[in-house]
Amino acid sequence: MKKVKITRSYQVTIPVKVREKLGIEIGDELIVRVEENRIIMEKAEEELPAYEIGRKIGEREIEEALLRGLKRALIGD
Repeated sequence: MKKVKITRSYQVTIPVKVREKLGIEIGDELIVRVEENRIIMEKAEEELPAYEIGRKIGEREIEEALLRGLKRALIGD
């Protein structure tokens, strides 16, 4: 457990080891909730794209989806 400080703008820096363990990168979104007296932050799950029925999916979209799936399987979330 590591102590962090809240800045004047009410921002918190997530420690490097936590970011690395969860694979958090710049631009990622977090879910924030309160449980009793705790603030809980979780990495938001990447939403899967919704495709229209009958719409052709290009090779690039398939490759990107496969890479996202492989990354999740190897690294986690």
